[in-house]
Amino acid sequence: MRKEFSQWLEQKVSENPQIVFLTGDLGFQAFEGVAKAAGKRFVNVGVSEQNMIGLAAGLASQGLLPICYSIAPFAVFRPLEQIRLDVCIHNMNVKIIGNGGGYGYGVMGATHHALEDLACLSSLPNMKCFVPLCNEDLFSNAESMMSYAGPSYLRLGAGAWPPTIPAPTPSGFRKILSGGEAVVLGLGPVIQNVLKAELERRSQEGVPHSSVYGVSELPLAQLTSEFVDEVKRTGRLLIVEEHVQRGGLAEHLALLLMKNGVHAKTRNLCAQGYPNGLYGSQSYHQKLSHLDSASIHTTLSELFL
Repeated sequence: MRKEFSQWLEQKVSENPQIVFLTGDLGFQAFEGVAKAAGKRFVNVGVSEQNMIGLAAGLASQGLLPICYSIAPFAVFRPLEQIRLDVCIHNMNVKIIGNGGGYGYGVMGATHHALEDLACLSSLPNMKCFVPLCNEDLFSNAESMMSYAGPSYLRLGAGAWPPTIPAPTPSGFRKILSGGEAVVLGLGPVIQNVLKAELERRSQEGVPHSSVYGVSELPLAQLTSEFVDEVKRTGRLLIVEEHVQRGGLAEHLALLLMKNGVHAKTRNLCAQGYPNGLYGSQSYHQKLSHLDSASIHTTLSELFL
């Protein structure tokens, strides 16, 4: 999604002179067009993420619109205190972009993975998190981030939308496939593994179909009546997220379901960290955490036992 984000941002900085782009010494061979369009409003603060966020809060306090970029763990964990105190407490209109959410940076290991970023940020006052489902979904999520007048986080991942499924309509909570026997809810790009698993199940005769929903905004404000009714009726729910369980989508959802008096047989597939102590590609880590399409296929089958 970094390529799509760069294209979108290049146009935005050309249109809006209030935008200031700050990078923590990252973006080589990705944001040259943005640098040219922004001119002096493109600032490389160096390997100094805490200073970047503090500077952004100051710029926002003067009516400018700062956009801070780094890889997800550097954009969130290193400057978390500054995000909390300088940005969120004062409700500053600062946009934070984290590239490679979840296991996105693969073999580079835990220092480059962001498995707890949404838990950290969604708990802060005024903060809103955006997690596009696919490359094509980036543009609507970026526009939603910009239209929200407050602290925002955009978690970039990767993956093209399956050509056999209609493109997702812009929405933070949306229905993608209709089923009838169970409900699956996926957060961000891992929804692509969910869709692959569900389409494989539908190719098999006599296999129950599931409704699939996608989430691209946290915290969850409310659930659609259609989703609540389907979970009540089917009594089977699977939640899939490339994020740790604590503070993730499943915990956000649990409170809303309790408020709606909904009870269901529920499974949560989430990031398990490093169960064997080894590092590998994003797909390798997804498989270890049962987030790959084959594991999702198996878990869906188990819901009907």
